[in-house]
Amino acid sequence: MTQTMKVIGIGDDGQASLLPLYRKWIEECELLVGGERHLAFFPEHAGEKRVLKGGLTAMVEELRTETRKTVILASGDPLFYGIGSLLAKKLNVEIYPHLSSIQLAFSKMGEAWQDATLASVHGRSIKGLAQRIDGKDKVALLTDLENSPSAIARYLLSFQMTEYDAFVAENLGSAEEKAGWYSLEEMADGVFSDLNVVILKKRRPSPVWPFGIADEEFSQRKPDKGLITKKEVRILSIAQLQLHTKSIVWDIGTCTGSVAIEAARIAREGAVYGVEKNADDLENCRQNMAKFRTDLTVINARAPKGLDEFPDPDAVFIGGSGGELRELLNICCTRLRTGGRIVVNAATIETLYEATQAFAAEGFETSVTLAQLSRSKPILSLTRFEALNPIYIITAWAKQEEEQGGIIVMNNY
Repeated sequence: MTQTMKVIGIGDDGQASLLPLYRKWIEECELLVGGERHLAFFPEHAGEKRVLKGGLTAMVEELRTETRKTVILASGDPLFYGIGSLLAKKLNVEIYPHLSSIQLAFSKMGEAWQDATLASVHGRSIKGLAQRIDGKDKVALLTDLENSPSAIARYLLSFQMTEYDAFVAENLGSAEEKAGWYSLEEMADGVFSDLNVVILKKRRPSPVWPFGIADEEFSQRKPDKGLITKKEVRILSIAQLQLHTKSIVWDIGTCTGSVAIEAARIAREGAVYGVEKNADDLENCRQNMAKFRTDLTVINARAPKGLDEFPDPDAVFIGGSGGELRELLNICCTRLRTGGRIVVNAATIETLYEATQAFAAEGFETSVTLAQLSRSKPILSLTRFEALNPIYIITAWAKQEEEQGGIIVMNNY
């Protein structure tokens, strides 16, 4: 029968960071598992030492049958972006945390951290960080060699997030410990230790973009303005998408990116993917992404090309199909996740008919809203109304998912 293994958090000061009881457990264990840096803190250990790196799953499988007294070493708090969670699910373990690097960094900074937003770009992509942290007052980031402090600074500057200053804490708990404040410009040019934590603090006001961004705020093609999902229709369509914070969204025919950008600001922990056939429109989209701090994945292609590069969506918005509507809807309906939604704005009754027929063929039911909207416009000292183009908002859902509330919305103009 396997024994209960002890997972012990350790700091960069090695044995000095451990309680006497923890050191006793390590001395008495027959198998000591940890990273090379952790094992180096115990050069005189009499038992077997096994390096934990790379194939963590394989190591866990080996430990399943281990009957010897075993201690596993981990950095800081093993349950804070560490191996503790996986080990607790797979093995019979007891976890004894050390102070996390985040706690230590805030102690050096001299500020409370219960109100901070915690995130990690350690061993994961920085993609989407902009919308996840935009507007937050304090953000603590775990880093790695690729997503270093200087790389993070360059990323934030590309989204004009200059209201933040950064506190970088290096080699916490060791003899080489160092900590200090930097502007993003200074951090972008800096060189830092591999072991570090970055804390962003908002010193200056952030721009605020409430839901329903005004059309004129978006960069658009000139002189042919108007290739944008108008604010009122955009609000209605996104409401039909029923997005949540982790939604995976496709925006087909993204153009200026107005729908994709507003979707990303709702699905901050998810991801938004856009495809646009016009290179000039896509350039406008990228400018809008920087302005509104949304890190989308956008490609220059004529849908359905490019869709195979995207993960299966929770929601799809179709802002233009380029004549491939039937094929497009087949792909979207096939790949849509359970309970998912699709939106297309239809400006013509022909597109409305084609869409409803296509949805019926895919086993989806539909409902249609006709949005006939007008905006007030001054005329001398008076006010009149100017009509926007009528738009059909087609909402569809798979019949077998009807009771679950699964919805697909289709908007195509």
